[in-house]
Amino acid sequence: MHLTPKPGTPKFVPVTPLILRTALQRSAADMKRAPIFAVGIASIYVLLGWFMAWVTHASGQTYWLVLAAVGFPLFSPFAAVGFYDVSRRFSRGMTMNWRATLSVILRQSKRQLPSLCAIIVMIFLFWFFLAHMIFALFLGLSTMTHVSSSLDVFFTSNGLMMLSFGTLVGACFAALLYMLTVLALPLLLDREVDFITAMITSFTYVQRFPLLMFSWAAFIASVTFVAMIPGFLGLFIALPLLGHATWHLYDQLIDKDT
Repeated sequence: MHLTPKPGTPKFVPVTPLILRTALQRSAADMKRAPIFAVGIASIYVLLGWFMAWVTHASGQTYWLVLAAVGFPLFSPFAAVGFYDVSRRFSRGMTMNWRATLSVILRQSKRQLPSLCAIIVMIFLFWFFLAHMIFALFLGLSTMTHVSSSLDVFFTSNGLMMLSFGTLVGACFAALLYMLTVLALPLLLDREVDFITAMITSFTYVQRFPLLMFSWAAFIASVTFVAMIPGFLGLFIALPLLGHATWHLYDQLIDKDT
């Protein structure tokens, strides 16, 4: 069964700790109901992570990490749509349908999602440009070393200042991306709206409820970071958990009368 997007932007109710907790509980239930789908989508990320690590090790060129990282935002919204559609079907009392869900993912290429992906990539590219500027600012006059064989340069006073300042700037970019996309991605699947409206809606909502929404962001970041430590294997659990939970968060925040 094809779920046609509704026109217009819905109204949203205030977020509460109960809504966040319920989103996680419903996400875990969806993972149990569609484990093969969860593993299938997550395995693509794990393979990409392994490939990224292999290329970096084999070539000794750390810039491959940057190129690989740029590719993740291009794919991640489409993967998220798959989790959203599965959760949407379950929440509406429907059964899992591989063909229908994959067709939903493919249809997004003709809607507003690619435009949002382009914005994400532009922000990432600008961050990488600033990261190079920060490196040059703090370590431009340092004795050059190959970071794959020597990390001593990062433990100098300038190196530590560079890492601290770079982390702060990177956190600001991550916060901006989160504010623009946390509700925009499921909104673009659920409603027929343009990507600018979706981003403004998401950004404005996080501004209205910063404490709980940024607590949710910190949870997402922590789970993702921990999941990547054991050779990216934790992503088999983290990605479907967070993907399904994001839809259920959005679904609960919608005023059903709009």
